[in-house]
Amino acid sequence: MRLVLTLESACDYAYDLRYHAKLQGFVYSLLRGTPYEHLHDLRGYKYFCFSNIYPPFDARQGEKRYLVLSSPDEELVRTFAQALLRREEVGVGNMRFYLKEIRVVRPRIGKSVALVTRTPIIVRIPRRSYARYGITSEHSYVYWRPSMPFDAFLRQLEDNLMKKYRSFLGRELEEGHYLPLFQQFVFKKQVCNHLLIKNCEVRVFGSLWEFHFPHLRREQRELLRFAIDAGFGERNSLGFGFMEVKVR
Repeated sequence: MRLVLTLESACDYAYDLRYHAKLQGFVYSLLRGTPYEHLHDLRGYKYFCFSNIYPPFDARQGEKRYLVLSSPDEELVRTFAQALLRREEVGVGNMRFYLKEIRVVRPRIGKSVALVTRTPIIVRIPRRSYARYGITSEHSYVYWRPSMPFDAFLRQLEDNLMKKYRSFLGRELEEGHYLPLFQQFVFKKQVCNHLLIKNCEVRVFGSLWEFHFPHLRREQRELLRFAIDAGFGERNSLGFGFMEVKVR
């Protein structure tokens, strides 16, 4: 379930490429005084994601921009909506907006669908898997990059998704009903994002993709519906792994 926010720029601004922590701060501010306030300090899956503010360009006062908040937890989405209805403005760093409209959207997942990344997918490979993929490193994990096997990316992506899904449902699942999920894919490019976390600059490596699912079983459709609202890969609560259904 998603909230699509229509925004109107309250002033001229230069687009902030390091928006992630600031936008995350805005999202958490919507949860103050609610049963979801604990998510800020929770270690583990938070089951929400968000887009960037798009189009991601410098803006003039009065220009329209959009922001999407998503979660498979419909009560969390309603909590976001209730907090937003009490606001007239949205502030993300030096980017200031008037909140003009809020719409609820439920992406449709049929027996076939195509998805595109709107924010990079982050996948880390742990040391225990290095031998399987022929990776050599002294670090406890490495970010997947296109010089590594694509199988490493897909397996880690599926593993992360199934762990989140099990945790969200609170029960074990028979993987054979869900996996393998990724049937056709197009790698677009690798990106490096510089995050400011607790006043420290952190580099994270992600990638942009297009995924095609020509033959989805019922269980896979349910998993995919969950995935596009929870986010693909890691650091979803910083806005990474935000997916959209591709319009044909």
